[in-house]
Amino acid sequence: MNNKIKSIHVVIGFVLAMSGANVALAGADSQPFMVTAGATSQPIGHYQFCKRNKRECSIRSSSPARIRLTPQNWNELVATNASVNLGYDQVTDLELFGKPEVWAYPRRAGDCEDLALQKRRVLMQRGWPVGSLLVTVVRQASGEGHAVLTVLTDRGDLVLDNLEPRVLVWSDTNLSFVKRQSEFHTGRWTQINDDRPLKSVGSLSR
Repeated sequence: MNNKIKSIHVVIGFVLAMSGANVALAGADSQPFMVTAGATSQPIGHYQFCKRNKRECSIRSSSPARIRLTPQNWNELVATNASVNLGYDQVTDLELFGKPEVWAYPRRAGDCEDLALQKRRVLMQRGWPVGSLLVTVVRQASGEGHAVLTVLTDRGDLVLDNLEPRVLVWSDTNLSFVKRQSEFHTGRWTQINDDRPLKSVGSLSR
C-alpha cells in the first residue's frame, strides 16, 4: 500500500476505534441523510455510459441498501477513496478523449465521474451492495459541475470525492447536491433537495 494511503487509513482507523465506532462524522448542525424528491433526468454522460454497459445500468433493488458503518468498512471506504484518487492521473475529458463529456472506467487517467465509477466498481467487487453506491452530480463552490460517489450508511450519506482526501458526510462538504443514481435502479436518477444555506453557486454545467 502506498505510504500516503496507509497513513490516512491508519489515522482515521485509530480515530474510529478510539470512539467506539461512534465517530462524529457530521457536525452538530449537519443533516446526515439527503432528502430526495423523485425521479429526474439522467446525465447525458451516464446515459452514454449505460449504452456501453447495459447490464450495469439495469440492476434493480427492491429495498434501500443502507450499510451499517463499522470500523472495518469505514477503513475500507477511506482506503478506497485514497487509492483511487492517488492511483490515476486526474485529467479532463477534453484532454483524454477530445470530447467535453465522457463517462468511462479509468485505465491510467480520468476525471471526477470516471474516478467515482471506479470507486463504485472497487466497492462492488468487495461485496458492497450496488444500491448503497450512488454516483452523484454536485456543484462546487464556483458553480462548476462535479461528480462524486455517495455511499449510503446508517450513520449518514458519505461522500467519496477525488478532490477531497477525507470521507465526509454529504452535509459537511462545501458542495451543492443536485441528483444521484436511484437506490432502486442503477440506470435511473433521483433529484436531491439540498436546501442548506451554502455559498453562492452558478449554473450546473453538465
